[in-house]
Amino acid sequence: MNDRPTRRLLAIIPAWNEQATIAAVVSEIREVLPDADILVVNDGSTDGTSVVARRAGATVLELPVNLGVGGAMRAGYTYAFRAGYERTVQLDADGQHDPRVVAALAHVMDSEGADIVIGARFAGVGEYEVRGPRRWTMHLLSVVLSRVTGTRLTDTTSGLKLCARPAIRLFTSNYPAEYLGDTIESIVIASRAGLRIRQVGVGMRARAGGKPSHSPVKAAVFLSRALLALVVALSRPREPVPGGPDA
Repeated sequence: MNDRPTRRLLAIIPAWNEQATIAAVVSEIREVLPDADILVVNDGSTDGTSVVARRAGATVLELPVNLGVGGAMRAGYTYAFRAGYERTVQLDADGQHDPRVVAALAHVMDSEGADIVIGARFAGVGEYEVRGPRRWTMHLLSVVLSRVTGTRLTDTTSGLKLCARPAIRLFTSNYPAEYLGDTIESIVIASRAGLRIRQVGVGMRARAGGKPSHSPVKAAVFLSRALLALVVALSRPREPVPGGPDA
């Protein structure tokens, strides 16, 4: 018998050296989503991210070394599952994700019985755009993964995701830590485990701190890594959701 308390929503924020922005991000989530708990996964930061996040009112999960977004999120999903949360939402530590869109993601999850709802940047909302090889790669990923999942996906590299309990349970044991695996590969894993995936168009904000990196070299690296992540994802065997109804 499962006697763990049930909690509604956990906002998971993977953070690496984000002391300049994390307080504002946590404060905004507390204001917009007052019923949500907030977990900052400090991914081996060398600055004051943890101290600032705690002062802002978040729970902080410390990782001793930098594992990347995938490793940080896997730790966050494990925390959420063990603590009995029904849903999680991943939000960026740099302020690009607006927590106000979580209500729209939740509406689709409720109305369509989805296990994962992605906040999509290229679905007719907002002005976010990419050009050149990066755009072509994203289009290819969208076409292939839409076929894999059986639903139209326009943004397969978005980190803004609302997950229900079955997805949380799956991702505790099977969530890629490699770059882009946490987005591209996780979609394939979830789909092949029988989870229902949907998307909602959202707008993205400018970074509250730090500088985005754009260059031909960065674009080429993204292209090669994205295609590699896709090949690895499609070569994976089907993974069942582990542990029965609610292990």
